[in-house]
Amino acid sequence: MDINHITSCHSEYDVLKRVILCQPQYMTIRDVINETQKKFKDEGIHIQRALEQHQAFVSELNKHGIETILLPYHKKYPEQVFTRDIGFSLGHIMFVASMANQLRRGEENVLKLWLEDEGLSYYNIIGEDIEGGDVIIDQDTIYIGLSNRTNKDAVEHVKRVLGDKYDVKAIPFTEKYLHLDCVFNVLSPEVAIIYPEALTQEDIELFSSRYELIEVTEEEQFTLGTNVLSIGNKKVISLPGNQKVNQNMREKGFEVIEVEYSEIIKSGGSFRCSTMPILREVGQG
Repeated sequence: MDINHITSCHSEYDVLKRVILCQPQYMTIRDVINETQKKFKDEGIHIQRALEQHQAFVSELNKHGIETILLPYHKKYPEQVFTRDIGFSLGHIMFVASMANQLRRGEENVLKLWLEDEGLSYYNIIGEDIEGGDVIIDQDTIYIGLSNRTNKDAVEHVKRVLGDKYDVKAIPFTEKYLHLDCVFNVLSPEVAIIYPEALTQEDIELFSSRYELIEVTEEEQFTLGTNVLSIGNKKVISLPGNQKVNQNMREKGFEVIEVEYSEIIKSGGSFRCSTMPILREVGQG
């Protein structure tokens, strides 16, 4: 079986095999589009430091046997490092997203060119806004955040494409937190990470009934404590500065791999935001 022509993701925690990234070559806070950028607008992004941190992240992924695909970067797309948003794999279907923010529109076309060159099929969502940071998969359940980046019509669109095989749940949250994965993430079949202040009581109760919840503080939410990347076998990549959430994950049996990413999170995204998994091995986690 040629894994180069397979897209398959059934969870956030099965063993990661192939993932799409993009170097932050032209990363800049051009127009403030989230709360984190607002804080760092005057300070700006140190590009060389961002590139070094991104390369260290890619090297860590490679060290664990993960194939990293780097999309070409373009000056007119300063947010390209956050590849999570331009597409997402649900089961064996690769979706190409429809970007809501004008600053980011067009990034998805770079992905489509790569997919076409590789001979990989995809489903392009057109007409409704949806970004991959709002889409979280856990086997036959898919959580899709409702934000100013993803709307209800897009959730219904995904439901129609997937059919009855999946239970698609719309999760509203406080929009200033940008994407669902900035306030919620699934680490294993039993454990999830959450910033409850951004979510409805109904959804907090839903998540509590399904997972043991690790709650992040307001401070560690700002430094994207929920936005970790699971690479399989209970290994999670996280920021060294998020000490409380890292300790809580370790207490629940996770191996926490700390990688410095302080320059890139200035633009409002961390490890999950910077990766678009297209192949995970089922049955491991």
